[in-house]
Amino acid sequence: MSDDFIHFAFTLGDGSAPLHGSDSIAAALQEETCAWVHLQADDPRSDDWIDAHLDYLPEAVRDALIADATRPRTSAVGDGVLLNVRGVNLNEGEDPEDMISVRIWADPARIVTLTRRPLRSVEHMRDLFAAGEGPATAGRFLAVLVEELTERIGSVVTEMDVDADALEDRLLRGEENGLGPRITDSRAAVVDFRRFLVPQREAIARLHGVTGPLLSEDDRFELQEAEDNLRRHTEVIESLRERLLVLKDEIASLSDARLNRNLYILSVVSAVFLPLGFLTGLMGINLAGMPGASWPPAFWVFTGALGALTLVLLALLWRWGVIRLRRASTRP
Repeated sequence: MSDDFIHFAFTLGDGSAPLHGSDSIAAALQEETCAWVHLQADDPRSDDWIDAHLDYLPEAVRDALIADATRPRTSAVGDGVLLNVRGVNLNEGEDPEDMISVRIWADPARIVTLTRRPLRSVEHMRDLFAAGEGPATAGRFLAVLVEELTERIGSVVTEMDVDADALEDRLLRGEENGLGPRITDSRAAVVDFRRFLVPQREAIARLHGVTGPLLSEDDRFELQEAEDNLRRHTEVIESLRERLLVLKDEIASLSDARLNRNLYILSVVSAVFLPLGFLTGLMGINLAGMPGASWPPAFWVFTGALGALTLVLLALLWRWGVIRLRRASTRP
């Protein structure tokens, strides 16, 4: 059986080194020295490998690692912890808010992670180990990974905040054309982010409260900082949701005002041309006895009368406040 469902594996500590081969990796995970393996979550071979080589883990933990659907959570089991968190999707051609789940089992002797799609934060951890700069303990691994996930989330949230500022600026400058779809897309992204950020913050809060030998005081401090940052990012997302809702309402208000203005203009035009249309229709019925039918100047007299009537109607509409002359702007 090919081992390509195993993406990479490393030992932790001073003698950190890459591991190759299914049996070697399985043996390293049973040693007292900590080791890390990263698997493909949606590959059936990962399920079989976990059942065959990690049968010492509780069955509930093994099932959770390969579950189809996950939400951010933390569950302490003995000296270990089962952690599901999400990272922003920075893969080419995909949306950052389509967050990628990473399932983690960590105890003092082993770390098992699984993802369905490539995740930059996990790749960053791999690069640290490849460069000989990886964390030395499982607790430190969790702290660094969570910090990396949170930092990338923060970068995307900042970009979303800047985009919202740009939308507000365009609206204030009267450039509302085309803003509707962009606001809708931004609101959808905010909803997707919020759906996972709130439970992720709670999961990290539970993680740094886990007792036992897994986490050092420094690890707990780093996780507390990550939780604080996630709380701040969540507050920004909440603010963005409200701001985008206000922008949506403002766009709708401007659209309604434009529609009402157009209807108003049509009403004024109808008020002017309705009597004119009636008169021209009446004079055009082409029946015997029409006044002026044999008088050559009749057409011009009738046209002048219509013009005079138009002026009278406009004067009346202006006097009644229905129409107003727009003053020229005095700005340079």
